[in-house]
Amino acid sequence: MTPFKKAVGKLHLWLGLASGLVVFIVSITGAIFVFQDDIRDLTEPWRKVAVQNTAPVLPSRLQAAALAGHPGIKAADTWTTYFGPERSATVFFMAKDGALMLVYLNPYTGQVLHKQDLRTHFFTIIQEIHMHLLLPEAVAKWVVGGAISIFVVLLLTGLVLWWPKRQQERKQRFTIKWGARWRRVNYDLHNVLGFYVASIGLVLALSGLFMIFPGLLRSIVWVVDGGKPAPPELMEARLDSRQTATAANQPLSDIVYRTVRRLSPANEMVLIGPTGAGQAPAFCWTYKKALHYYHRDEYAFHPVSGQLLESRFHATKSAGTRFSDMNYDLHVGQILGFGGKLVAFLASLISASLPVTGTIVWWGRRSKTRKKARQLVAAS
Repeated sequence: MTPFKKAVGKLHLWLGLASGLVVFIVSITGAIFVFQDDIRDLTEPWRKVAVQNTAPVLPSRLQAAALAGHPGIKAADTWTTYFGPERSATVFFMAKDGALMLVYLNPYTGQVLHKQDLRTHFFTIIQEIHMHLLLPEAVAKWVVGGAISIFVVLLLTGLVLWWPKRQQERKQRFTIKWGARWRRVNYDLHNVLGFYVASIGLVLALSGLFMIFPGLLRSIVWVVDGGKPAPPELMEARLDSRQTATAANQPLSDIVYRTVRRLSPANEMVLIGPTGAGQAPAFCWTYKKALHYYHRDEYAFHPVSGQLLESRFHATKSAGTRFSDMNYDLHVGQILGFGGKLVAFLASLISASLPVTGTIVWWGRRSKTRKKARQLVAAS
């Protein structure tokens, strides 16, 4: 082995031992989370409704039904989502006791179908472990972000170590010798599976890092857009506090809903954010397909008058912004549909196995070295 590969091997070893536990936990929880919508559709019947030939009821009616029994919670503090013709609508809010309530309603009648406290929901806990390891967010950002950054380096150094020096070695680097001793099988599992998962693992790791460190994603957007200045964020819409606004004569959420339905009629999912207390714009996002977040139009409204302040449509976004929008769907694989999620699931499982098989390889070599040392001492 060349001095360069020896140095890369040492780096690969110690970085792997330092980050292995975090990479294992993040990868295994990521694999579980990939199919969360599919599993919940099978186990939570209240997520689906029969299609009716009537228009959905307005958000104010859904909010009133969801908040019944929760005095003191304002409709302006809720998140309301329409998921499409065959799916329940939801209203999300924080209750006075700290419960994170998600209320499912029939979008055609406003009937409450089910209430969930997301604090105790299985997939919420899995997501929290995946993102934060149940640590404070400020700490988890660096623990998880640091481990995933190391994992990116491990994938790259692993490719350097895997690369065969001689052409006749290439075939064995692509296959696992299942009939060999278990230590050799473990070694092949680490090297061969590590090679096959490297490209997908890099996509999953980098898209995860973009969520943890948004500045990285902004840099990629700048590169994709050819160094052009990023368009102003919709979320930066500002109100002129010097101007007085006439209050709307109907609930603001209803104005928002009617407006975006008119401007984005083909989009299936509508997410209406909190309309606030008149101090900041009210925001709404519409998505082409339910539970997919890439293809979206974005809106900002005046929180008093309901006037449309700003809009941004998917068709007019730059290539970099579109790349940014697809980051979540890319991370969970759903940008390629069910097949993409299956690939992300398998890649996450293999990624979780790499710290385990790598540690076994290191332990076996360590034990072998110690045994040889003892033999030399005994022989002398």
